Amino acid sequence: QVQLLESGGGSSQVGGGRVLTCVASGFTYGSACVGWFRQDPGKEREAVATIGTADGRTYYADSVKGRFTISRNNAKTTVYLQMNDLKPEDTAIYYCAATPWYAESCLHNPETIMVYWGQGIEVTVSS
Repeated sequence: QVQLLESGGGSSQVGGGRVLTCVASGFTYGSACVGWFRQDPGKEREAVATIGTADGRTYYADSVKGRFTISRNNAKTTVYLQMNDLKPEDTAIYYCAATPWYAESCLHNPETIMVYWGQGIEVTVSS
Protein backbone atom coordinates (compact mmCIF):
# COMPACT_ATOMS: atom_id res chain seq x y z
CA GLN A 1 0.00 0.00 0.00
CA VAL A 2 1.46 3.32 -1.07
CA GLN A 3 1.59 5.99 1.59
CA LEU A 4 2.83 9.56 1.56
CA LEU A 5 2.56 10.85 5.10
CA GLU A 6 2.88 14.61 5.35
CA SER A 7 3.60 16.57 8.50
CA GLY A 8 4.80 19.98 9.56
CA GLY A 9 1.87 22.11 8.53
CA GLY A 10 0.52 24.93 10.67
CA SER A 11 0.48 28.67 11.09
CA SER A 12 3.49 30.92 10.65
CA GLN A 13 4.22 34.59 10.72
CA VAL A 14 5.37 36.49 7.67
CA GLY A 15 9.10 36.07 7.37
CA GLY A 16 9.11 32.92 9.42
CA GLY A 17 10.09 29.39 8.49
CA ARG A 18 8.64 25.92 8.54
CA VAL A 19 9.70 22.43 7.49
CA LEU A 20 7.31 20.04 5.80
CA THR A 21 8.10 16.33 5.90
CA CYS A 22 6.88 13.57 3.60
CA VAL A 23 7.54 9.95 4.54
CA ALA A 24 7.08 7.61 1.60
CA SER A 25 6.38 3.91 1.63
CA GLY A 26 4.91 1.16 -0.50
CA PHE A 27 6.69 1.88 -3.78
CA THR A 28 10.16 1.83 -5.27
CA TYR A 29 11.62 4.97 -3.78
CA GLY A 30 15.24 4.75 -4.86
CA SER A 31 14.78 6.09 -8.39
CA ALA A 32 11.64 8.10 -7.93
CA CYS A 33 10.51 11.65 -8.42
CA VAL A 34 9.03 13.20 -5.28
CA GLY A 35 7.71 16.68 -4.89
CA TRP A 36 5.57 19.21 -3.13
CA PHE A 37 2.57 20.88 -4.71
CA ARG A 38 0.19 23.43 -3.28
CA GLN A 39 -3.29 24.69 -3.89
CA ASP A 40 -5.12 27.67 -2.53
CA PRO A 41 -8.92 27.67 -2.81
CA GLY A 42 -9.93 29.22 -6.09
CA LYS A 43 -6.53 28.74 -7.64
CA GLU A 44 -4.94 26.04 -9.71
CA ARG A 45 -2.62 23.55 -8.09
CA GLU A 46 1.00 24.40 -8.69
CA ALA A 47 4.24 22.50 -8.38
CA VAL A 48 6.39 24.01 -5.66
CA ALA A 49 9.50 21.84 -5.74
CA THR A 50 10.54 18.37 -6.84
CA ILE A 51 13.56 16.16 -6.37
CA GLY A 52 14.91 13.04 -8.01
CA THR A 53 15.63 10.61 -5.22
CA ALA A 54 18.53 8.97 -7.07
CA ASP A 55 20.61 12.00 -8.02
CA GLY A 56 19.08 14.81 -5.98
CA ARG A 57 18.37 17.06 -8.94
CA THR A 58 15.73 19.62 -8.10
CA TYR A 59 13.06 21.85 -9.56
CA TYR A 60 11.64 24.99 -7.97
CA ALA A 61 8.78 27.22 -8.93
CA ASP A 62 9.92 30.78 -9.58
CA SER A 63 7.76 31.98 -6.70
CA VAL A 64 9.80 30.01 -4.14
CA LYS A 65 13.31 30.08 -5.55
CA GLY A 66 15.78 31.30 -2.97
CA ARG A 67 13.30 30.77 -0.13
CA PHE A 68 12.40 27.08 -0.21
CA THR A 69 14.73 24.09 -0.28
CA ILE A 70 13.75 20.52 -1.06
CA SER A 71 15.94 17.69 0.17
CA ARG A 72 15.75 13.98 0.78
CA ASN A 73 17.00 11.32 3.16
CA ASN A 74 16.91 8.12 1.17
CA ALA A 75 17.68 5.92 4.18
CA LYS A 76 14.45 7.20 5.72
CA THR A 77 12.54 7.43 2.41
CA THR A 78 11.72 10.97 3.44
CA VAL A 79 11.57 14.24 1.54
CA TYR A 80 11.67 17.62 3.25
CA LEU A 81 10.61 21.09 2.21
CA GLN A 82 12.39 23.80 4.17
CA MET A 83 10.39 26.99 3.78
CA ASN A 84 12.01 30.29 4.77
CA ASP A 85 10.94 33.90 4.51
CA LEU A 86 7.31 32.88 4.31
CA LYS A 87 4.84 35.22 2.64
CA PRO A 88 1.04 35.42 2.85
CA GLU A 89 0.85 34.08 -0.71
CA ASP A 90 2.47 30.85 0.51
CA THR A 91 -0.77 30.07 2.34
CA ALA A 92 -2.20 26.90 0.81
CA ILE A 93 -2.81 23.19 1.20
CA TYR A 94 0.51 21.49 0.51
CA TYR A 95 0.56 18.03 -1.00
CA CYS A 96 3.38 15.55 -1.23
CA ALA A 97 3.36 13.62 -4.49
CA ALA A 98 5.51 10.94 -6.05
CA THR A 99 6.02 8.77 -9.04
CA PRO A 100 8.08 5.56 -8.82
CA TRP A 101 10.26 6.36 -11.80
CA TYR A 102 12.42 9.27 -12.83
CA ALA A 103 12.05 11.25 -16.02
CA GLU A 104 13.10 14.71 -17.08
CA SER A 105 9.50 15.76 -16.54
CA CYS A 106 10.30 15.60 -12.84
CA LEU A 107 12.24 18.81 -13.34
CA HIS A 108 10.17 20.49 -16.05
CA ASN A 109 6.52 19.46 -15.94
CA PRO A 110 6.26 17.52 -12.68
CA GLU A 111 2.49 17.88 -12.44
CA THR A 112 2.16 15.66 -15.51
CA ILE A 113 3.82 12.56 -14.07
CA MET A 114 2.82 12.31 -10.41
CA VAL A 115 1.03 9.08 -9.61
CA TYR A 116 0.71 9.04 -5.84
CA TRP A 117 -0.60 11.87 -3.67
CA GLY A 118 -0.72 12.56 0.03
CA GLN A 119 -3.74 13.87 1.86
CA GLY A 120 -2.43 17.40 2.08
CA ILE A 121 -1.55 19.63 4.99
CA GLU A 122 -2.44 23.24 5.58
CA VAL A 123 0.09 26.03 5.82
CA THR A 124 -1.12 29.46 6.81
CA VAL A 125 1.06 32.56 6.77
CA SER A 126 -0.20 35.69 8.44
CA SER A 127 1.19 39.08 9.31
